[in-house]
Amino acid sequence: MKVIERLSSFLGVGGERGAAAPRYLALADGLVVTTTHAEAWFVLAGSNTDLMSETARDKELDEAAGALARILAGSEVHLKVLWSPLDAEDYRQEAAGLFTAGAWPEWAALRVDRLDEIALPSRHLLMGVRITARERSGTTPGAGGRTVGEGLGVVSTGPGRRELARLDGSMRRLGRLLESTPWRAQPAPVETLAWMVAREQHRASTPPSPAAGVVTGAGLAELTRGRILPYPDHLRVLDGRGGTAAWVAILTISGFPEVMEVPGTGEWLRTLSEITYVPDIDDGEMSGDVDPASLILPVSPEASVRFKVLPKREAMGKAEAARRLAKEQRRSAAMQSAEDPGQAVQETEGAMRALVRDMGREDVTLVEDHPRLIVTSTTGLTDLRARVDAVVQHFGGLGIEAGVAEEEQRELWLEAQPGDRLRVPDLGHVREVTALAGSWWWGGARVGEDTGPIVGYLTGTTPGLFRNDVTIGSERGDATTTAWCGRSGRGKTVAMMLSMLDAAFRGAFVLAIDVKGDMGGVVTAGRHYGLDAHLIETGPRFAGVADLFTLLDRHGSERAQIEVPAQLGIAMPPHLRARGAETPVQHAVNEVIAAGEPATWKVVDRLRHSSDPLARETGEALYELSVTAIGAPFMGRPAEGAVPLAPEPGIRVVQIPGLSLPGAADAREDWNVLQRMSVALMHSMLAYGITTAGRKDLRGLRKVVCVPEVHVLTATREGAAFLDYLARVGRALSTALLLDTQDPQSLARLVGVVEQLTTVVGFQLTQAEQQDALAELLGLPAGAHTRALIQSIGMQPDGEIRHGHSIIRDRRFQAATVQWDVPSLHLLRLLDTSPKAAPSDDQPTPQTQENTE
Repeated sequence: MKVIERLSSFLGVGGERGAAAPRYLALADGLVVTTTHAEAWFVLAGSNTDLMSETARDKELDEAAGALARILAGSEVHLKVLWSPLDAEDYRQEAAGLFTAGAWPEWAALRVDRLDEIALPSRHLLMGVRITARERSGTTPGAGGRTVGEGLGVVSTGPGRRELARLDGSMRRLGRLLESTPWRAQPAPVETLAWMVAREQHRASTPPSPAAGVVTGAGLAELTRGRILPYPDHLRVLDGRGGTAAWVAILTISGFPEVMEVPGTGEWLRTLSEITYVPDIDDGEMSGDVDPASLILPVSPEASVRFKVLPKREAMGKAEAARRLAKEQRRSAAMQSAEDPGQAVQETEGAMRALVRDMGREDVTLVEDHPRLIVTSTTGLTDLRARVDAVVQHFGGLGIEAGVAEEEQRELWLEAQPGDRLRVPDLGHVREVTALAGSWWWGGARVGEDTGPIVGYLTGTTPGLFRNDVTIGSERGDATTTAWCGRSGRGKTVAMMLSMLDAAFRGAFVLAIDVKGDMGGVVTAGRHYGLDAHLIETGPRFAGVADLFTLLDRHGSERAQIEVPAQLGIAMPPHLRARGAETPVQHAVNEVIAAGEPATWKVVDRLRHSSDPLARETGEALYELSVTAIGAPFMGRPAEGAVPLAPEPGIRVVQIPGLSLPGAADAREDWNVLQRMSVALMHSMLAYGITTAGRKDLRGLRKVVCVPEVHVLTATREGAAFLDYLARVGRALSTALLLDTQDPQSLARLVGVVEQLTTVVGFQLTQAEQQDALAELLGLPAGAHTRALIQSIGMQPDGEIRHGHSIIRDRRFQAATVQWDVPSLHLLRLLDTSPKAAPSDDQPTPQTQENTE
């Protein structure tokens, strides 16, 4: 070694620290090629670990540690955890392929504005593996210039087609092995790699379009046309005009606790999204009514970890060398006057001796890792230092020593770039591979669909959006039932109404059977955004809207011939039924059908004017019932201008509050008049729902049947059978079933419905029995921990109600906490579930029944 090289190494600027910066030759799908080597790059998928059971977590951790030791042993690996702001405009473009009805551009714009407001960051996990060397790199230090061209270079001559094909084959062979790991690795698209390189320049430029899937030459040079100014404790990234675009600090980790628990402090990479800080804001810039919670902002530090899983021989050599060094220190201390080698030296010697023994006997693997944390501010140096302090404090709370690497900022910044190398080897750690896997860099929260309407956001350890498309199950060949469970006033109905609106904008026919009477707001909101939405209520104003002859139409005329007599048989007084009144009713139904344009009120009228005394008595009894609020909708004469309940795209809410349905154990002879009328009216809705779902001419129409307060229906045999039928055949009939209940215990007893649940939304519950039933529906382990989670899910830290906060289990049986998000205060007011907010539909004039003969 030359004298100058020895001196440089002694001063800490030689060796890899002073190596030439990477010079890019090409970017391709899954490949970064430099003048010295090629790397295979993969996008890693996140795993839903927040609510994962302990058994499942242990299993996945073992799989990850095994994959590191088996697949990546001996390889130089570069792991990057990056953040990017969510591009809300992407949803506007996506909405054009989702929505077709109403003023959907206005509806989509509402969500886009909300996404811009909450500004959720998106996490990106990438892993690079060096797969081949191209030529030996020089170690001559650069001239110390300030441009990225002197830090990241581009050469004009790219790799040949044959070399790229060979590298692509190596990358894909490795990718097939990594695909089966918990990270589900996929080759990183060239666009992602171009973004990863260019983002460090903090310049607003359009990434180059790859030619034949490869970025080379001028396009690659455009990605690195930035300038970096290194300072002792930070770097400044300059924009095109020479101003500072960003302030960056690189932190290293100098020490980890001897023992790190998983779950717990060992998951330090997973917790990056949990780090927050309060920026320094002048008093004059703050308004008097500012929400203190809005001042807490995420830091979003990024991670760059270069590591190498040591082959067993090399690992045992390092452990044995450490043991010998500790032994020599012990002997040396024994020869001194104190004759005390120190407890740390003795413990190190014993630990290394045990480690060498374990590696020889068991499957213990070591990894050498070099973690770096990258903190960025686009506001100023003061803001950067506040962010750095928050990061240091966060990891200090975990027992991890993190700090700014002074006088090493340039070297560490280059080291963090794809295609570079380990430059500061003395700031690393040698640990068991389980310790690195236990950082759970891929862990966090994940639930919901990959595409579809956005209705909320994740509230777990990693930020993200929640998408829910209640109409997609049939198209996917999956179940179609969604259930919202929880206490009253926690946001179940509003969440259901958001899904109803999205379904209607997708061109679905949405029918809601509103037994509580608080869903009128969805009609108001639907009309406001251009949907065909109608509210149908009980009472004379809406006489005849639930007439089975009208509802079943010509497609169910044969069924109406059976259903109408059955319905009237339920409504009539029991003493008339006991005298055989069902026979003249059937006779009147047959005559009305034969006369054409049948209607139930015509059946009642024909009975009233019959020559048979029993028929007349029955007709008079039914007529008196037909002018009541509950009887008018299914057997009253239609009001002039009434809107029919037609199966067309849009929203129809049928409000029937005040029902008194008998229990399954109640004998029919014991039903009072209100119970008889309630069952008869519900008979119309259930028959209509089943017939509409099964109509062959409507198979191409998306259909959604919504039943809030479903526990009212589950208390009756007819209601339970209706739910069971729709849940089981919904996929075949393109019909989604949406349920809302305060009683998950009764829902859990409906085996047919539970088996078809594709999504379960759990809100707060306080009773242990109900909590256990909800835990079972959510796929969470029953116990004190889950009960406490369900108890607290709807509460703010100060004990106030947190509306819309829930636990969701999706079709993949993943569970995570989600905040349902109404995108504007105006829409929230429209969806108000209080009685005062109920809208009025067209108000037809009721007609008096007259003799038609």
